[in-house]
Amino acid sequence: MRRGRLPPDPRAKVRTGGAPAGRNSAPCKQGTLLPVPPLLQTLIRRLTRPSVYVYVTLVLMLLGWITGQQVSERNGTAQLSATTRERLELYANTLDAELARHADLPGLLAIDPKLQALAESPQDAGLRRQASQALTRIGVRAGAMQIFIAGPDAEVLASSDASQPPPPRLQEALDAGRPHFFAADARTGSLAYYLLQPLLTSRGGPPPATLIVKVSLAPLEATWVDLGLRSEGERLLVVDAQGVVIMSSVPRWRFFVLGRASEDERAALRASGRYPGSARFEDMGIPEESLAAGDLRLVRMPPLEAIPNKAGPVLIPQERPLVPLGLRLIALSDPSGVRREARNAGWGGAAFGAFGGMLALYLASRRRALRQLSQAQAQLQQAHGQLERLVDARTAQLRSTNEELTHQIAQRVKAEDELVQAGKLAVLGQLSAGISHEVNQPLTAMRALARNGLLLLEAGRMKTVAENLNAIDAMVERLSLITRQLKTFARKAEQQAGAPVTLLGAIENAQLLLGHRLREDDITLKFDVPPQLRVVCDGNRLEQVLVNLFGNGIDAMRGEPRRVLSVSAAQADDGRVLVAVGDTGKGLGEAQLARLFEPFFTTKPAGEGLGLGLVISSKIVHDFGGTLRARNQPDGGMRFEFDLPALVDPEPHASDV
Repeated sequence: MRRGRLPPDPRAKVRTGGAPAGRNSAPCKQGTLLPVPPLLQTLIRRLTRPSVYVYVTLVLMLLGWITGQQVSERNGTAQLSATTRERLELYANTLDAELARHADLPGLLAIDPKLQALAESPQDAGLRRQASQALTRIGVRAGAMQIFIAGPDAEVLASSDASQPPPPRLQEALDAGRPHFFAADARTGSLAYYLLQPLLTSRGGPPPATLIVKVSLAPLEATWVDLGLRSEGERLLVVDAQGVVIMSSVPRWRFFVLGRASEDERAALRASGRYPGSARFEDMGIPEESLAAGDLRLVRMPPLEAIPNKAGPVLIPQERPLVPLGLRLIALSDPSGVRREARNAGWGGAAFGAFGGMLALYLASRRRALRQLSQAQAQLQQAHGQLERLVDARTAQLRSTNEELTHQIAQRVKAEDELVQAGKLAVLGQLSAGISHEVNQPLTAMRALARNGLLLLEAGRMKTVAENLNAIDAMVERLSLITRQLKTFARKAEQQAGAPVTLLGAIENAQLLLGHRLREDDITLKFDVPPQLRVVCDGNRLEQVLVNLFGNGIDAMRGEPRRVLSVSAAQADDGRVLVAVGDTGKGLGEAQLARLFEPFFTTKPAGEGLGLGLVISSKIVHDFGGTLRARNQPDGGMRFEFDLPALVDPEPHASDV
């Protein structure tokens, strides 16, 4: 950079040589940028659209599906092939071990003196019988299916089981001098393995007899069949040199031809005597060349059961030769697990491709969202400030309203308490005249008795003086009871939890306060209250309710020919006590009943009531958890009912006052 010159602005679009920008423009110098052609700008804008990312995502999903499925299927097939080869070795070793268990038995039996004697004299019936008995004992102990001795013409000289005929291939094996051969059991059709041992004599020459041990492979084949039933992923075949399946874990495939056979080949197999006469030699359809080359080719197998129009499974065959026995062991593997894993891998690849496409879409959307976010940030801050101001104003308003409601609730509670106390004082005001009369009579009698006592004391009549003093003491006790009850009733009740209260005692206290009115109005008070019945409430407030209800009943019966005030109580099944107060007045109309518990509503003359007694009583009963109700009685008068929580189950009791 030269001194005094500014570096070129990398954002500037500089054209070289003054020529217009285009396809023929000269190369630009280092540090300059060519202008973007309009066509390229349009292409970039289209490539940044969301729909393009959707198409790219679909393409990536398709590529991921194909790649994942192919790779997984190739690896799964290779792993399945390796596992099948390992199992083939295991099955081959099992078959070799099963056949080797009796490999030494013919040689050991060949040195038995009885058997050698039979070989010296094959026509001796006694030696035949002794040899058969010996072979029977040995066969039972060795676990062989059959042990017998045959002559050069395949005639059976002695046998552990005479019911089993010799195999058709016996003469062929004796002529060829084979040490062992396989043949199908004529009775069961299952494969049997025969071990041959010539019985040599001291005279030399060709052996006059041959010892044959027959070993049944049915238990081993049954084990394979059971394995095939429990594990449907693998089937097993044993194929002889003629390409016929002689053992199989699928019973239906036994005596099938491994590849494809013509009618002439099937006829030759039937005439060979190696297989049961019921063998049909159907085609398995497994290509011999693919087994020899070790190709992992899918082959459609015959059905597992003889069901018409039912397709067989698609399996992969693999071969393991058993050279000493002249057999081939073939395992058929089920590739359905590999295909399932390949589909899962394909879905995984598609998901990975979708993730790549969605990531690209996310980045593009994020870039646009950031631009929109920067534009909306100022508006959001402004709206946030307005919202905060609104919230502060609303919070202040709600706080003020809450404080006002709290103050109103406190005032209402205080007013209700004062209203209850005012109701008490109103009742005491109404009772003041009668109570004054109640108190005035004992005071007058006490004054008279005291003056008489002084005169009697001067006269020396001490006994009479003592009687006067006892009478004065009884009157003082009565006055004390009245004043104490008035003091308790007038005391302002405090809100407290309920305590056990004897219901009959509360009724008697209310009767004491209203006793003068009951006597003046000649009213009969009847009780039907169990003496031991107790309720859970405030006794003072309960007495206020009873005084209000008694007073209303007394006022309602004024001037009536029959004046009876009844009180009853009974405990219900729900554990509550129902208290009822009834009178014999005129009752109320429906319109008056509807407004009976409204504040300041009264049916009494002006100056005799405020219309608050029943309102206060209803609130007190509601605080006790009950409800105060009123209704007309069928025989006239009113009946007030309310319920209280009971403490104990009462016993029925009735008394009249």
